[in-house]
Amino acid sequence: MKTVKSLFFEDFKVGQVIKTDSRTLEEAEIIEFGQKYAPLPYHTDVVAAKETSFGGLVAAGYQTAAITFGLFAKTGALAESGMGSPGVDTLRWKHPVKPGDTLYVLANILELSAGDKKGGRDAVRIRYDTINQHDVIVMTLTSLHFVRRRP
Repeated sequence: MKTVKSLFFEDFKVGQVIKTDSRTLEEAEIIEFGQKYAPLPYHTDVVAAKETSFGGLVAAGYQTAAITFGLFAKTGALAESGMGSPGVDTLRWKHPVKPGDTLYVLANILELSAGDKKGGRDAVRIRYDTINQHDVIVMTLTSLHFVRRRP
């Protein structure tokens, strides 16, 4: 695993990139996620999915987003410093994720915002590029994270 030490606000630098480990998505987990959260034929039914515009089973976009953050979380970068997020700024699904695809993430540090001295929160804006085994960007997600300063 590409574990990094927990990073605090002052450790982040604009332009810094954190690369995660990779993860292969299996057919069964695509179907299971689809049945629970995105019950559409191209996420849940191998045969019916062949008749869709995707030509086969594909992962739900939000499954890809969950995997993206899971891979980043496993780096440990925010393990001690993370204080939550107010949400996602942008989210784009650029290419279908299919069974057997292996994904990794490049977390690009875009912006640092220092909070005020009266308890304002420090924040780091990160763009996550989720990339498959063919080096195709399958998803981009940009979000703001509240991050503690070093104790």
